[in-house]
Parts: sequence; structure tokens; C-alpha cells
Amino acid sequence: MKRLFSKTFKGTAPVSKPAPAAGAIPATTNPPVHHTGLQPKDTLPPVPHPCPYEYISVLATADGLLLRPRHPGQSQDVSESEVKVQWGKGGKVETTSADTAQANWDDSVVVYGIIGFLELYSASYLLVISSRSAVGNFLDPRHTVYSVKGVTAIPLVEDRARAVLTSLAARNYTDRRASLLPTEAARESHTAEDDPADTVEDVELDGHRSTRVKFAEEDQVKVMSPLPDKAFDIPDEQGPPSPSSTISTPSSLASANTDTVVKTLTERLSFWTRLSKRNSRQAATIDHSLIEQSDQTSDDALDVNALSKDESKDPEEVIESIVSSAAPPPQTLEEKHTMLEEKIVRECIREFTRGGMYFAYTFDVTRSLQHKHELIDKAKAQNALLESLNALDDSKRLSPPGDTVDVLAEPSAALPLWRRVDRRFWWNEWLSKPLIDEGLHPYVLPIMQGFYQISSFVIAREPVASEEGNTVSVEYVVVSRRSRDRAGLRYQRRGIDDDANVANFVETETVMRVEREGTSNVFSHVQIRGSIPLFWNQQGMALKPAPQLNPERTHDQNLRAIQQHLSKTTAIYGPLTIVNLAEQHGKEGQVTNAYGDYVKELSPKDVKYHAYDFHAETKGMKYENISKLIEELERTFESQGYFWVSNTLIMSKQKGVFRVNCIDGLDRTNVVESAFARHVLNRQLGAVALLNQEERRTEMDVVFNDVWANNGDAISRAYAGTSALKGDFTRTGKRDLAGLLNDGVNSLARMYSSTFADWFSQAVIDFALGNRTTSVFSEFLNKLQSTDPRELIRISKIRADAIATCVSRVLPEGERLLSGWTLFAPEELNTKVGDKFEEKVLLLSAKALYIISYDYTLEKVKMYTRVPLGDVVGITKGAYILSPLEEASRDPLQNVGFVISWNNSQDQDTRVTSYSIRNSIDLSTPPASPNSATTFMQSMTAPRKSTLPLSRILSNAAAPVAGQQTVFAAFKALPVDPARARRETGSFIQATDELATAKNCKEAVDMIVDAIRQACKDIGNEHSEFVAEADVVSLAEAQRMTSVYAKMEYGVKRLLWLGS
Repeated sequence: MKRLFSKTFKGTAPVSKPAPAAGAIPATTNPPVHHTGLQPKDTLPPVPHPCPYEYISVLATADGLLLRPRHPGQSQDVSESEVKVQWGKGGKVETTSADTAQANWDDSVVVYGIIGFLELYSASYLLVISSRSAVGNFLDPRHTVYSVKGVTAIPLVEDRARAVLTSLAARNYTDRRASLLPTEAARESHTAEDDPADTVEDVELDGHRSTRVKFAEEDQVKVMSPLPDKAFDIPDEQGPPSPSSTISTPSSLASANTDTVVKTLTERLSFWTRLSKRNSRQAATIDHSLIEQSDQTSDDALDVNALSKDESKDPEEVIESIVSSAAPPPQTLEEKHTMLEEKIVRECIREFTRGGMYFAYTFDVTRSLQHKHELIDKAKAQNALLESLNALDDSKRLSPPGDTVDVLAEPSAALPLWRRVDRRFWWNEWLSKPLIDEGLHPYVLPIMQGFYQISSFVIAREPVASEEGNTVSVEYVVVSRRSRDRAGLRYQRRGIDDDANVANFVETETVMRVEREGTSNVFSHVQIRGSIPLFWNQQGMALKPAPQLNPERTHDQNLRAIQQHLSKTTAIYGPLTIVNLAEQHGKEGQVTNAYGDYVKELSPKDVKYHAYDFHAETKGMKYENISKLIEELERTFESQGYFWVSNTLIMSKQKGVFRVNCIDGLDRTNVVESAFARHVLNRQLGAVALLNQEERRTEMDVVFNDVWANNGDAISRAYAGTSALKGDFTRTGKRDLAGLLNDGVNSLARMYSSTFADWFSQAVIDFALGNRTTSVFSEFLNKLQSTDPRELIRISKIRADAIATCVSRVLPEGERLLSGWTLFAPEELNTKVGDKFEEKVLLLSAKALYIISYDYTLEKVKMYTRVPLGDVVGITKGAYILSPLEEASRDPLQNVGFVISWNNSQDQDTRVTSYSIRNSIDLSTPPASPNSATTFMQSMTAPRKSTLPLSRILSNAAAPVAGQQTVFAAFKALPVDPARARRETGSFIQATDELATAKNCKEAVDMIVDAIRQACKDIGNEHSEFVAEADVVSLAEAQRMTSVYAKMEYGVKRLLWLGS
């Protein structure tokens, strides 16, 4: 493998090399190449690995997109290894020598890092960080933490990429962001007009940073809230808007849509107009090719106005005409993919830039201080054991375990940063996979979702020894790390999954540093929150929907899931104290009480359960009653303790954590966690003889409340879409009527968001995390929602178990199984469109086909029909369209089926589960009465006065084929919708089955039909027209069968869901 970290210098005059940037480790010259047989991602150079590159130059060339590091103060003519990303979908990433690629790097654009790659329908995109904000320095000037503010999507298409880079370079110069290292000419041209007050420089040009932490010197109280996002508006006549993620202000969004009622209707009621932007310029485009606007905007507006004034039409017809005229859906599949692709890229950029994404170049932000030291201690203990056995390599020798430590020490510091992070909190791992696979370690920048705020306050003290002054500065940091496992939005992801991951799992760490008597004291305390670890859900169609346990899950499944979750959590954090804040009565009572009952039934050793009905205990907005909860848990606070390092000595470690939850894990949880954090802070200050005894509100109170309110808002925005409820108490310590009214507005906003706006966002989150493929967007357009990827994996396992059960129950001993599938089919034979459909199991053996009706709830075979392969007459395959309404259900590639016809002979055998000796049905002879089938259908539709035996009901399902010479069965392929499963190592695997290679339903049907044809051929049943191609149910037939009521129902659904 070519090493990225070698520098090849020309043999001419030596080039003066500047000092390396802080935190960077010098690379070696021409490192030896090792042939280990390992993949590039598993191969490391023989020197300590550098940190991720802080600045990366991006240049578009004819061969592809070139990347290389850019160091502050370094001249552009220094040779360096380069990375080339080839043009085209799924652009290949490879390293190139700087000598082989002649490029003018003066035209390059400098970015802050790479998020990863998006591969969509027509193109792939490189997502880069084009704007960042420095949060602050974490206990050391070298440990700077940043938040993502701007992301640019660079399409891997040459002309589009050049346009994006040109636009980005112009925006960089206009914004005068000196941290992006513009050329000298650009600097000089803007020097005269630069205003120091308006220029934000998060890093100096020469790479110099302050070596001291600056504390607030003023006496007045400061609120350390994050600054609002800055937006730079470029007039239309100056050029195209920025391709990055700058979001328009609410006023600009409103002004573009309030010209006429017609425009408002069009904007609200059409999904595709929000994608295409053909009649609107309100949002920034993702690249230059999407900036071009249609010239027919004014004409369309006139037509729309004319339609709105047409009095000959009903209001419903007018609205339909307006929508179809001003926002027509895409006419071709290519156009639909292009428009949908733009929406996906925009939504992905929005997820990374709406706040809450953090990263650092020089240290790991995903692990707590104590967790890092535990890993270091574990490595040293293993090292000591190997040394005692004389099995230790000298190159791997570590310092012996001892009492002195460096509070900021990093475990396995020689490894790449991405190899050291906690993968639970690494949100762009899947997007970074092409870089990881190629071993481009310093280009991989792990990004964490959550919250990070660094603040300080002054507290009174009594000076002792050499101390001067009556006050001391305290650094206070709150870090929240949100898990990517079962990631998603409020009503889309609830409870637990089959891998024991819960929704909205957040680890919150508070870090405090204070100096006493010349000794630096660093304290750390960790709490966790997460959804109730049971299988439950909650519909977002009401303001206060009731949580419900999943009726499809059994008691044992819930018990097993919660046991796995608690075991996994205690293994990481130690003894667990559960604080359940949900209501014990009313709507939340079912799930809340079940949680307590399951924990009581398990009685785990290191888990304690404490129920605290938050609403009942604080009724009347008396939030000060939370102090009673703290008093009840005082013993637990004492036993847990906290992590404390004094200079180089570990004074104490935290032993266990609180796991706090309500129903959402948001509002009530944030209030209680902040109260716990305040209690711990007082204990920590007391340990160094600093007690806040003032009754009035101090600077510490204001800063603490502000930081925790910001923390709650950040987690709430990530999970629910609005800022946290009850934020007024967290900020001020008091609950008032104004806060209550504000909570009502936020609740309405959450209901709107969860009901109408979160479905597409959830699909994008699942896709960006690598849990779903692009099929998730087809599902969204079809169902207006997306399926949980873990649920897809569970369903695939259920289907595999169903096939295995059918084989064991139905297949005779010694009969060889060739294949088995689950397929969508009418309940009855000899029909293509029945009143009821079900998932049948189709088994193919060397002798016969088995058509099986299977009960997935009871896990048993209801009825099966055995068709000898010699009796099969032929197979017809083609489009199988059951609904003409949804776009995805009309796709001829994704709606495909086949019909198998066979002679109704004596060799055919149909049996039902009747729990009696006689369970076979003779279908070769006609029924006793010609009206038997009609009688059965009437008995199924009329009100039942008596219950028929199960065998009678199932045997009647086969009545329509009795006595007929030729019988057929219709099957429709299930959606090809693969979901990825993540290994423990963090890599991904694809669900494996016989049809895993099929890209669509048509390919899946071709595979099934070929297997059946080959089996029939093997026994001698073959003729020229055995397989024919014809529609099973055509689009025209589906349109004729669709009722007016169904069309009206879908129209309302489309207007409400897609339109909003």
C-alpha cells in the first residue's frame, strides 16, 4: 500500500520546512512497504499515526477530484501524496504520487475535513465541511472542539464539481474566512475592506493558538449560549447562491410563498414542487447544475391564476388543477430520481448542519475521561502480564501501571483517530467507508452528534496559603453523546430493538476543573438516558398520544430484550440506578408499570429501580420538589462518587451511573439530570472546600442553568424537532405561566413535525447511517413512511424460520429440497386479485411444488397443496400491479409476479391442519353442490352467528378449484428491500439469502421462475412455451378495479402527508 504520510523531496536545493502544526506528528521519509496480506484499512505505518488533516485542498481535474493536506504557513509547491477520487457514480478512491499528477493547486479550495460519500441514483457526492465553529478548548489549548456549521456536496461529475468549487471559493473570499487559507492575492484584495469586528477567525493563519485558557474577568454575569448561525445573503445579480448548507431565515421562506393564495396552495400540496424548485428560488442549491431555472415561471403563474378564477369547476377540481399545473410530478423515472436525489442531498446536509454535530482533530470526543483511563489501565495490565511471562515485544512496552496519570491521556494514541473512537457515537462511519477501506486514515474525521459547551464562572473562596483574591475561576463543560444505534426521530423510533439498542440513548458527561493551592483538580461525572427498554410504540397523530406495548411481541421477547440491554449497559458503566419519571397512571401507565414489573422479575444484581412520577410529584409546577428525589437517592450519590484527578493522582472513580428516562427521554429527563448534575457539582466543589453559600442567584447559577438548558434543547431538536419543554425552569430555576404557554406551542410544533415532516428525515437518517439502501426512498414514496431497518432484519428472520418450519412439517422424508421462498399471493387458488392476500411459502423440491398457507403468529402450517412437477403446464411472468395510485406500486420493475398452471390430477394433494386423522381434500372431483363456493363466500361476508371449524374454513378456501381441469396460483414478489446489519466491529454486512443479489422484483421473479423451470426440465417436463411473458395484472386492469373511494382516500392522504 502506498503510504500517504511520506514526503518525497526533490534532489535540488533543499526546501525550508515549517514547524509542524500543533498536535501533528512528523511523517517519515520513504517508509518501507510491508506486504502483510491485510486490507489497507487494517495496515498502519511503522510510525505513530498523525491526526486527521485539519485543512484539505480540493481540486477538480480531468481525471478526477484531487485531495491533499494543506498545512498552515506551508507553501503550495511542497510535494505531498495525493488522493484521487474518480469521476462517476461510486467514484473509486485511490492514492497517487504528487509527481505523476501535474495540477495547479493555486486553484484549489480548502475545506475543514471530509464527512464522507453519498452514492445515489445518478451520481455520487463528496460531503465536505466548508464551515465550522470553534466551541472552545477542552482543558488544553491543543484540544479544540468544533461544531459543523456548513457542509458542501461536491458531485462526482466534472462540470458540476467545478461549478460547486468555484462557487465555494467565491463564497469563502466573500465571507473573508481567513481560516480557509485564501491565496495572497485574495487576501490583499480584501484587506482594505475587512472589518475586524465582523471577521471570525477560529484559527490563526500561522497556526498559532493561545497557550493559556482565558477565564471571564468581568464581574457581571455572562450567559454562555451558542451564537446564532450567521447567514450571508448574496443578491441574485451577483451570482448563484451558495452550494453549501446555509439555511434561509424564516422571513425569507415566508416572503417567497405569500404572494398569492395560489402559490401557497401549490407549495403546500405538492411534494414534487418542494423538490424541483422549478418555480422557486428560496433555497440554496447543492450544485450549479441545479441553479438553472425554468423560463416559464411567469406563464405558469398566469395559468394558475386563470384556473383559480374558473367558476365552472368545484373547489376540489380547482385545487387539483392548480397542483397539477404548477407542480406536475416527474414524467420519467430519470427525472424523478434526479429530483429525489436533490431532496436527499439537501436533507442529509441539513442533518449535519442544523446543530449538534461535533468533532476534534487532536483527541477523541466520544469517550469520557474515566472511560479513557480505564482503557489505559487495561492496556497496562495486559502489558504487565505479558512482561511477567517474557512474551512482550520491546516495541510494545508501556509504562508500568502506577498512581500518577495525565488527565488528558489518550488510549492507543498511536492508532488513527477513527480506530480509537466509541463507535456507538460515530455518526459518519458508513459515509467514511470508502476512505477507511483504502487505508486513508488521516482523511477520516469522526463526527459525534449531541452537545458540547465549554463555559466558566467565578465562585467565592477563602484564600489559603499562596492563593490571592477572594474568587476563583471554574471551568465547566457539558458533553452529551447521542448514540447512532436505533437512531431516528421521536415517533419513528421508540423503545428497544432485537439487538438491545434503545432509542434516544444519550451519555452526558460533566467536567469541572478548578485550581486550589496550586493544584489542578479535574472532576468528571456521567449520566445516561434512553427510551424505556421494551417493545412499544406511540402514534404521533395526536397532541398527547398514548404509548402502547407492541402486541406482536411476547412476554419472553420483552424479558430477553430488557435483560440484554441491562447486561450490556452495566458492562460499560457499572452498577445501574434506574430513575423512571414516566406517569404510573393514565396514558403512560401501561408501559411504565410494565418496565418496573420486568425489572422486578429479572432482579438483576447491579440494577436498582426507582419510580418517580414526575408529573404527580411536581403538580402545580412545583419543580422544587425534585429535591425530595435527590434526598431519597443520597446513599446512591455517595456510593457512585465521581471521577477526580488532582494534578497527576487519581483521587476517586465513579462507580455506577443513573439511567434516567421519561417517555421521550427529553423534557422531564433533562430537568432531573440537571438537578442531579447540580447536586454532584456541589459535592465536587465541597471536596476542594468551595461551597456556594450565597442565597442570591450567582454567576454559577446562571451559567449552570444556561448550559443545561442548551443541552436539553440540543437533544430535543435532534429527537423531537423542537427545543425542550420546561426549559424555563432549567434556565431560571423557576416554573412560570409564560413557560407553560411556550410549552404548548412547542407541543403543537412537535405534533406537526412528527405527523407530517419526520418520515422523509427518518429515511435519510437510516440511509446515511448505512442501515438502508436507496430502496428506503421508494418505500417512502409508496407508503409515505419508512420501515425500521431492525424490523426488516427481524422480518427476514421470521420468513426464514417460516420456510424452515414448512420444510420440517410438509416435505416427506428423503425428498430433496431445492429452494424456498415467501411470496405475496391471494388466499384462494385460481384467482389473481382476491378479497384477501397473504404471504405464502412456496417450496420447490426435486419432485413437486408446495404452496403453503402459513400462520406467522402461531408459527404453524394452515394448509398446503402439493403439485407434482410433472403436472405443471406452464409459467407466465410479468407485471403484477394491484394499485395504480402510488408511484412505486406502478413501477413495472418493482411490481412483478408469476402464475403457475398445472393439471388438476389425482396426484395433487391438498391438506389442512384440522387436528383430526382425515385432513386431505380431494380437489380433482367436483363438489356435491354447484353452489358450494357461493355459499362459502356468503358465509364469510355475512354476520357470523356460529363459528365454523378451522378445517372447514381452510378447506373452503380451495373450493373454487374443485373439479376444474387446470388450476393456477398467482404469486407476487415481495419488495426487494435489503437492510444492513452492523457487526460488533462496526463494519456492515448485507442480509444473505437466495435473492440477495436481485436489484429489483423483476430480477427476483426471473430467478424463481428459472429455478422452477430447471426443476421441471430435470424430470422431463419441458416444452418450447413452458415460460411465457405477459402481465399478470396490468396497469389498465388495476385502474379499472380501483374504486372511487380508494382514489379519494389516497388523494386526501397525499395532500396531508406529502404536501406538508
